[in-house]
Amino acid sequence: MAASSNSSLSGSSVSSDAEEYQPPIWKSYLYQLQQEAPRPKRIICPGEVGNRPKYYGREFHGIISREQADELLGGVEGAYILRESQRQPGCYTLALRFGNQTLNYRLFYDGKHFVGEKRFESIHDLVTDGLITLYIETKASEYISKMTTNPIYEHIGYATLLREKVSRRLSRSKNESRKASVTNEEHTAVEKISSLVRRAALSHNDNHFNYKKTHNFKVHTFRGPHWCEYCANFMWGLIAQGVRCSDCGLNVHKQCSKHVPNDCQPDLKRIKKVYCCDLTTLVKAHNMQRPMVVDICIREIEARGLKSEGLYRVSGFTEHIEDVKMAFDRDGEKADISANIYPDINIITGALKLYFRDLPIPVITYDTYSRFIEAAKISSADERLEAVHEVLMLLPPAHYETLRYLMIHLKKVTLNEKDNFMNAENLGIVFGPTLMRPPEDSTLTSLHDMRYQKTIVQILIENEDVLF
Repeated sequence: MAASSNSSLSGSSVSSDAEEYQPPIWKSYLYQLQQEAPRPKRIICPGEVGNRPKYYGREFHGIISREQADELLGGVEGAYILRESQRQPGCYTLALRFGNQTLNYRLFYDGKHFVGEKRFESIHDLVTDGLITLYIETKASEYISKMTTNPIYEHIGYATLLREKVSRRLSRSKNESRKASVTNEEHTAVEKISSLVRRAALSHNDNHFNYKKTHNFKVHTFRGPHWCEYCANFMWGLIAQGVRCSDCGLNVHKQCSKHVPNDCQPDLKRIKKVYCCDLTTLVKAHNMQRPMVVDICIREIEARGLKSEGLYRVSGFTEHIEDVKMAFDRDGEKADISANIYPDINIITGALKLYFRDLPIPVITYDTYSRFIEAAKISSADERLEAVHEVLMLLPPAHYETLRYLMIHLKKVTLNEKDNFMNAENLGIVFGPTLMRPPEDSTLTSLHDMRYQKTIVQILIENEDVLF
């Protein structure tokens, strides 16, 4: 991102094609304040200090009082020293001159230096970042408090026209040759727009399964100047200036992340694997209703395994199941799990069960777990079925669709019971702990709930035509 731009936030700034798109103006007020912030001035101790910790330099002055520290700083803005506390020997303090007063911070070290959440390689960087933050929060506290009130994120007028044009381009390409040159051209067109507009463009793409998804924000250190894609303001500081969505690449202030809607559009380049990936993230990234693992495995099982004795109960070789997992992680929907490669159908059923077990959030989510368990305890069959249906409606759409598709498949398995000896109760025993896990990682809870987990899956299979 650049600090300056001549475009505006209005829809008229959107050009006739994605390649000519110009981003909105990024607000540089906070960037200017960062440039004005006081620079750190290290006050060196003139003599050697015998008890100086090895991770501190000549700015360490040993055991001195606050008054002595204040005198050493000499009223110079940005001046700093380190000292050992008189009251608590072995505890260290950063004394920093800012705003015509001396500020004292308890200083810690665990391989990196810190006084709060941020951790720094050097004291100099810690002080530099601290002075920037203090200066900006002092000069622009009211401005910062109002940053989220009129965000560019909600001014989608400029993005709406663009996303319609990009969507038409992507739609046309579906009916054209899949030559690399065409694909690269589309990729370049979308790549040139920010992740904010990329999200808007993809959200209305043809056949895009519009499941809501929260952003997967993680604290991020940006190299070089960066601007928030929610409020358009500069992201100040040296490190950990904001957060980045690891699924779609959206960059925002930490405080702005609380206001961003649940509209993450994952980027395939950022999704490194299939197994152990959040279910909704995977289906949105691949633009599918369900995870491709589920579709491909079930298709293979139904083609050649429905009459296999002990289907889903009999285990395949663990090494071969891991091979299937690696094939999906490496090749995605192009993974070859045919009988030529894996003649034992139990390897495929094992790979499918492993996929469900590896999900960070189970198909039956942690949020709904307790309500499903309570529903299973209801004695009246009709009331129990009604309670299960109510909780099903609380599942995220991608989870609901995956569960629905799996239950249709497992119903087919039970229709071949005379050959495979697998009825709904047997399948409930297998899939109960696979599809649902208690929120707290408790072996005792899992053992106690096992019969209720079995009951829920059994009900879902037997009543799939009514419940879904």
